[in-house]
Amino acid sequence: MSLNLCIDWGNTNIKVALFTDGKLQRPVIIPVDTVLEQVTGIIETHKPDKAIVCSVSHASAELEMMVKSKISSTVILNGNTPVPINNAYLSANTLGADRLALVCGAYATNPGINNLVISVGTCITYNLLQNNRTFRGGAISPGLQMRFKAMNQFTSLLPEVKQYDVDAPLVGYDTETCIQSGAVNGMVAEIDGMIGMYAERYSDFNAILTGGDAPHFAARLKNKIFADPDLLMKGCNLILNHNVPFPQ
Repeated sequence: MSLNLCIDWGNTNIKVALFTDGKLQRPVIIPVDTVLEQVTGIIETHKPDKAIVCSVSHASAELEMMVKSKISSTVILNGNTPVPINNAYLSANTLGADRLALVCGAYATNPGINNLVISVGTCITYNLLQNNRTFRGGAISPGLQMRFKAMNQFTSLLPEVKQYDVDAPLVGYDTETCIQSGAVNGMVAEIDGMIGMYAERYSDFNAILTGGDAPHFAARLKNKIFADPDLLMKGCNLILNHNVPFPQ
């Protein structure tokens, strides 16, 4: 039996998952203040054969050192890590590891077609994997909470909206609902518009929605999308096996 440990340290959440003989076990979300303790416990309990850490935060350095000290076959994912697709991104040194994992997840689940992976979290990232298994890049824009915070921080009078309705009214009836309408409906229109532009340019096209805020927006989109909350973990597992294959 092969056992892989995959860790995703995002801007908001830390997610940990195990793959047993390629089958994903249910991921768990771990708070940052207990991540060292809990991941140590997972390693000591399950004794994974190899591990991968995908991080977009400098705060993960201590965790990375701990995992490498306990699991010799550990990959710390970055924009220059060897992957089973063609990475044509021109600034690999600034490429978020999560974006690389996402397109590898798309390759693992939907090979041979053009995939646009849309990750909706702290930022929205649009990531194109072409049908010749080449990652070209895409786009980055502010996520929902960032939009709320920006409107508050860059104005004198607008409040910061902390709770919102994903079915925000089109016509806001006070300042708070106007902010909600602009942020929420603006994101829906942006995502739908981006999918439409990619679909016009690329035939045999597939859009995948993932990320922490994806469940809030999936039902609002007019374009056909496939939702996969575990896409990043699937990509991490593929990259890990590519770099540290099991003996035949």
